[in-house]
Amino acid sequence: MGDTAVPVLPTHDLARTLDFYGALGYTVTHEQTRPYVYGALTANDCDLHFADPPAGREQRDNTGCLVLVDDVAGRHEAFTTALRERFGRIPAKGFGRVTRFRPGQSRFSLIDPDGNWVTFIQRDEPEGLEYGGSAELSGLARVLDNARILRDFKTDDKAAERALESGLRRHGAEAGRLDRARAYAALAELAVALGKPDKAADRRADLAALGLTEAERAELAADLRAADELDRWLGPQSG
Repeated sequence: MGDTAVPVLPTHDLARTLDFYGALGYTVTHEQTRPYVYGALTANDCDLHFADPPAGREQRDNTGCLVLVDDVAGRHEAFTTALRERFGRIPAKGFGRVTRFRPGQSRFSLIDPDGNWVTFIQRDEPEGLEYGGSAELSGLARVLDNARILRDFKTDDKAAERALESGLRRHGAEAGRLDRARAYAALAELAVALGKPDKAADRRADLAALGLTEAERAELAADLRAADELDRWLGPQSG
């Protein structure tokens, strides 16, 4: 048997941490508060350990760990179901949240109550991402590819939004109608994710103004429904 790495992540409140992961289906295998704080959980033959952070370290976003899985979409669906059952909604802001997952995506992140990022990745995820967009593409198509990478791999919705808005200003006039539609649809979905309903409505209006044919709408079906699907997934959000 080869080596096994077990991440030890910081926790400011062990009971809260164990409760959060327990709601996701993890089993507590160790819990102690004296002479020092230490806890351990396991699920799907994967262990996560937690201990006191270094003295003076405040609760903040932390680099966590990567978990390779065989079915990343199924894991996200299981977490979504568990979180909705526990909280009555999907926690999508602040600490103690899960990032969204679009069809075809190969990873998502869980940000626990202490700000640890645990990123679940499809085991056979393609390698060789071209940050900045594929060199084989040009114009708005390349901008769209870069925005996808920023959104799905960097989990940086703001950067993806900036890239698309800038790309539309630079390349929108000469871009084909389908690429413009993809850009507006992506911006509508990002606006929903960023909590900007007015901006989402504006991008939906831009889409409507394109007057897409039924054939074009069928070709872009997944893009066109992304914002509405995210609205439904998030459900009513508090705060």
